[in-house]
Order: sequence, then structure tokens, then C-alpha cells
Amino acid sequence: MDRTVIPGVSGYAPTPPAARMENHGSHMVKIAMVGGQDVFARSGSMVAYEGFVQYEANPPAVRQAASQWLTGEGAPLMKCSGDGLLYLADYGADVVCLNLDNEALSVNGTNLLAFDAHLQWGVERVKGLAKFSGQGMFNVGISGTGWVALTSRGTPVVVDCGRGEDETYVDPDALVAWSSGLKMKGKRSMKAGALIGRGSGEAYQIAFSGRGFVVVQPSEDSTDRLRVRG
Repeated sequence: MDRTVIPGVSGYAPTPPAARMENHGSHMVKIAMVGGQDVFARSGSMVAYEGFVQYEANPPAVRQAASQWLTGEGAPLMKCSGDGLLYLADYGADVVCLNLDNEALSVNGTNLLAFDAHLQWGVERVKGLAKFSGQGMFNVGISGTGWVALTSRGTPVVVDCGRGEDETYVDPDALVAWSSGLKMKGKRSMKAGALIGRGSGEAYQIAFSGRGFVVVQPSEDSTDRLRVRG
């Protein structure tokens, strides 16, 4: 039986995987699933898969951390295992894939899409920022060697803080992730508060210095930040 080929469809077809995690377009991550190499992914992020992939909602490792994951939504991760190709997305957000090489990363929990299950991780309080924001701030710390997929509301910029001696200043509500080894400090804007930034953090910024990188998204939404009342 002849198959009708719709013009233009071939340009969107999946390509053979070149890495464990990679982009398929700018809004989707493609993960090469291999037996024994499980992935933790944001619950509800699966959009398609090929082969045999199983899902475990609220696995024990997530339940253990969920008591600290103060989103009010319970455990936000599922465990994916099997063989095949797994496609994940988050409502059209941009996706960034990072390959950690014995590195540590601090990620805003709402920007965390997926990561290799063998990586060390846990919910952590971001120290030293509560006095500037008036609230505590919780992130997900991930370390080791493996892949991590992040989301960004718009095309992000990855700033290499080790390229010069100057500090890098970021609006807290635009932060996606940063290298855990970076030094951080808050800075208040005494004046011109209406001119600096566009989110709730417009009167203060976070200064980063040292060797590492910061991932910044163009959309500032303070409701996305994992926080608790101070």
C-alpha cells in the first residue's frame, strides 16, 4: 500500500541520538534511554516516546525529598526507565541541556525538567539571600557527572563568570541555575528602583563571582520561585 507523504513533515522527523540528552528543536529534549540508566523527569512532561519506557510516579527517592520541596503540590518528579527514546517538554518553554563533569549545579525547582538518576541531588536552602528578598529561597542541588535538562521562559543566556574579574549581577526572578561553587552576595539598589529589573526583585540583585556559569531567562516571574515565608 502506498503511503502518502505530507510535504514538509520530513523536516520534523526525529534524528538518530548523538548524546544522552539533546534538544529536538528549542522546546523539547530527546533522551536516549538505555537499560539501567534511569532518569528523573518533571511529572507530566512526557510528550512522546519510542520503544519500551516505564514511569514510576512519586518514587521513594522523591518522597524522601518532598517534605522539603515546599511547592504545595507534592512530589513533582517521576522516574523513567527502559530502552528507547523519550521526549519531554514543559508547555513550550525553551530547553537547555547541560552535561555536568564532576560539577555541582543549583537549579530553581520550577526550571528543572530532567536529570540522570545516578546524579546526587536534594532540596537545599539558598543561604544569605533571605534578608534581601524577605523570603527564604529553596533550590535543587545536583552534582556529579551526567546530564541535566533545564527549562527557560524564553531563550536563555549562559554567562561565564570566570571570564573576567568583574562580578555578574542578576535579577533573582530571572535566575534559572548557577554553578554551586560561585560566590554570591546581594546588592540593594538605593535609588532608581523603578529602572533596574522588571520583577519583584527590581530593588536588589544577586552578584556572582568566581569560576562557573549562571543561566538567566528573559522572563521574570516571581511566582515560579520556590520560596517559603520568612
